[in-house]
Amino acid sequence: MKKKNQKSVVNRYILIGLSVFCIFMMVLSSFSDRVGGPFRAVANVTVIPLQQGINQIGIWLSDITENFATMQDLRAENEQLQEQVDSLISENNYLQEQQYEYERLQELYKLDQNYADYEKTAAHVIGSDSNNWFSTFTIDKGSNDGIEVDMNVMAGSGLVGIVVDVGPTWAKVRSIIDDSSNVSGMVLSTSDRCIVSGDLSLMSEGQIRFEQMENNDNTVAVGDQIVTSYISDKYLQGILIGYVSEVNVDSNNLTRSGYIIPAVDFKNIQEVLVITTTKAELTGEGTSGDASGE
Repeated sequence: MKKKNQKSVVNRYILIGLSVFCIFMMVLSSFSDRVGGPFRAVANVTVIPLQQGINQIGIWLSDITENFATMQDLRAENEQLQEQVDSLISENNYLQEQQYEYERLQELYKLDQNYADYEKTAAHVIGSDSNNWFSTFTIDKGSNDGIEVDMNVMAGSGLVGIVVDVGPTWAKVRSIIDDSSNVSGMVLSTSDRCIVSGDLSLMSEGQIRFEQMENNDNTVAVGDQIVTSYISDKYLQGILIGYVSEVNVDSNNLTRSGYIIPAVDFKNIQEVLVITTTKAELTGEGTSGDASGE
């Protein structure tokens, strides 16, 4: 304990001595310009280098302060720029979404004009029973809007499907690609009739199948349009189903079958047009139709 007190006293004396020396050097520096001889020499060796060192330290500290302030300014500016970038990205996404919606509405308008003879109402898709394909889905209009079972539904460039169930504010649509769907169709250029059968397993190839087409002298080529037949029980005549992508003569040599590329993108349906007149209402009563087709 005694040694510790002695060491503390010694440190105190050393500190006092250094303080006195610094004061002496400062006083000596103030007189160094007027006092010559040894005092000037001592000042040149001790005080002046000390002052230079202190000045360098001051400059260094000043640079650090300025750099820190600059860094803070840059950080604030970067945050502002990032906010602007985020705002521009959001605005760009909104404009793109508006553009896509505008293009879809243009497509619906064109479709509406192509089938101007039919009264239609637009609806939005609000649910789908399938993860990958719109084989069955729900729209946001129902009986309160005049929607009825068996009304034909269109999108893209042609036929989507038919209304199979209706609630007050919603309706369920079964599309022509659904496994349970069979549509009476015909080749637009030759009037050869066929049955268009839904098959979800084919949709990975972007196709649906047709069959039971008579094997006659009429030429059916790739690219020919398949539309709904005039003898269909539930589908109105002349709505585009798709385009022939392949046609083959069956083994019985009596019929032909093949594949169709649908006129609708069944992976992306957001808006539809519902024809508000059913085939039964249009004809007064349903026609007999094909035994296996609608």
